[in-house]
Amino acid sequence: MFRAPDTKSNTRTIFAMAEVTYHSIVRNLRSSHRNAVVGMVLTTLQSLVMVGVFLLMFTLLGVRTAPIRGDFLLFIMSGIFMYMTHIKTVAAVAGGGNPLGPMMLHTPMNTLISIVASALSTLYQQIFAMTVILSFYHIVITPISIHEPIGALGMLLLAWFFGIAVGMVFLALNPWIPDFAGLLRNLYIRMNMIASGKMFVVNTLPATTVALFDWNPLFHIIDQSRGHVFLHYNPHVTSVTYPIYVSLALIMIGLMGEFYTRKSVSISWFAAR
Repeated sequence: MFRAPDTKSNTRTIFAMAEVTYHSIVRNLRSSHRNAVVGMVLTTLQSLVMVGVFLLMFTLLGVRTAPIRGDFLLFIMSGIFMYMTHIKTVAAVAGGGNPLGPMMLHTPMNTLISIVASALSTLYQQIFAMTVILSFYHIVITPISIHEPIGALGMLLLAWFFGIAVGMVFLALNPWIPDFAGLLRNLYIRMNMIASGKMFVVNTLPATTVALFDWNPLFHIIDQSRGHVFLHYNPHVTSVTYPIYVSLALIMIGLMGEFYTRKSVSISWFAAR
């Protein structure tokens, strides 16, 4: 009863969990393609195609200069990278912690490791894609300047963190209503194509239009990121604290839901599906 804890055993457990997490990250990185390098290239091409589509759309609309004083393509990419990081994290976390999945049958594996591995692998992929695209644009096309790179990276991490929070809620819902949860997740991702505000400069929008979007934390994150990217833009409508508070609240809800689901879930739920 009064025996001192076995610190060696605790240390060994931590290293064992870290090893399982590492192998889970590698497995997630190879999930899109057997060759990890090809998988990273495909991820980069997805972001590049998204940037190209929005550039073409703005060109067809006759908008060829950035609404913010600075590089027009950098304005587009500042919204695309935040959006892609967020939605990819939502999808990865929501689908990566299934308590009845085959990987969960192995003793060292648990839901927490699966969630952490899914989130970290997505962050690695998106940072890699962003670095490749920005480096190519800077070296080959035209030099770019980011006003506060540390702050811009912080907003990317906040978009990633908010994606984890939303994904946790969908993860908790999925065993109970899998079809409806998948529909909600897809609806959320599609809705954020517009609701994220990546095409707008928030300071120039009328108050009635801002009211349609300011409920969305991603809207705040993208606007704040442009304040760090561009020297002559100071976001005064959005805030950083709102996405943080919403993310923390959603993570708590998701953790409680996932804990209750893990205690109640049974493989017989899916027998008739």
